[in-house]
Amino acid sequence: MLTEIKVPPLPESVSDAVIVGWHKKPGETIQRDEPLVDLETDKVVLEVPAPCDGQLAEILLAENETVTSGQLLGTLKALATAPAEHSNPSNNQNITPAMGPAVRKLLLEHDLDHHDIARQNLKRLNKEDVLAHLEQQPKTEPTPKPTQPKAETKTEAVKKPTPKAQPRSVTDTEERPHKRVPMTRLRSRIAERLLDVTQNTAMLTTFNEVNMAAVMELRSNYQEAFEKSHNIRLGFMSFFVRAASEALKRFPEINASLDGNEVVYHGFCDIGVAISSERGLVVPILRNSERMSLAEVEKQISAYADKAQHNRLSIDDISGGTFTITNGGVFGSLMSTPILNPPQSAILGMHSIQQRPIAENGQVVIRPMMYLALSYDHRIIDGKSAVQFLRSIKEMLEQPARMLLDL
Repeated sequence: MLTEIKVPPLPESVSDAVIVGWHKKPGETIQRDEPLVDLETDKVVLEVPAPCDGQLAEILLAENETVTSGQLLGTLKALATAPAEHSNPSNNQNITPAMGPAVRKLLLEHDLDHHDIARQNLKRLNKEDVLAHLEQQPKTEPTPKPTQPKAETKTEAVKKPTPKAQPRSVTDTEERPHKRVPMTRLRSRIAERLLDVTQNTAMLTTFNEVNMAAVMELRSNYQEAFEKSHNIRLGFMSFFVRAASEALKRFPEINASLDGNEVVYHGFCDIGVAISSERGLVVPILRNSERMSLAEVEKQISAYADKAQHNRLSIDDISGGTFTITNGGVFGSLMSTPILNPPQSAILGMHSIQQRPIAENGQVVIRPMMYLALSYDHRIIDGKSAVQFLRSIKEMLEQPARMLLDL
């Protein structure tokens, strides 16, 4: 009996996908729910699992082909019972663990086979497993240079003419290497969206700076207790998410979006948090962030970061959103102009914390300062609202106790 393997349903915002690669070849066996083929959309990499235990019968569409929702990819010959090689879980040599695209790329780069990484009952191979295996490998000693011959004696020495230096050719391709690599679908889509934003929105940016001393002191005083109570570290992002959520309640136009000639006001805060991954920047969504505690925010961000690292983010994880926060400070950025994430109307940019002199009560003091940037669509947001919104975030961060007590 043949079972059809089809492209899973894609959301309306994703029109098609590209086949990244197949995990199995025709004739090879596979277990139910084991990844069978990877599809790359302009947002995430989707793993299509095997619908049942069986043997891959036929591949109808190969790597790099474009597919659409519901399209037939291949067929699987279902087996009534599990293949014999899987009957003994302790036989690691016959088990193919599930692994994401990042893991397969790492194995290929270091010429490794998954069997090289031994672990009992290994069902899924993670990037950390491969890196740990590489760390345990002995370091290769550099090959010693050959011993130089002794200098010629005076009686044997023959004066040789010094060769003239030849000019180096600037067209020598071996000395000036280069390569051409096609853009990934994610990078291509990012480029398309960013160009669309600059051409089809009236984007402006307003700046401010915030004294982070109070937040840093709060973290320092309660970090140990917070981690012990919630099993997660207290970072800066949760304070910004909380401050942004409160400010969005006060300025609903910042939380709105433009749909044709209509402005859509959202009665909830779905804040996207930009996370860097191997495939580029992704923005998973914190749903109803206005109801989340600091611990809930930190746990959700940590879970998203782990999924992004292993290419396990789903389309639902990154779809929607009413506002975005991006932190260029983790890469050392002092100030930047974040670009809107349409159809959202605003985005908040965080930056590096630096000790800088400021005037405080008539005295020059050194404080940990961060520049904030708010880019917004001037078509639906007035400059006054944007400035007041950013100032509201600044005030809440400089007095976090009032924010946490809803004062």
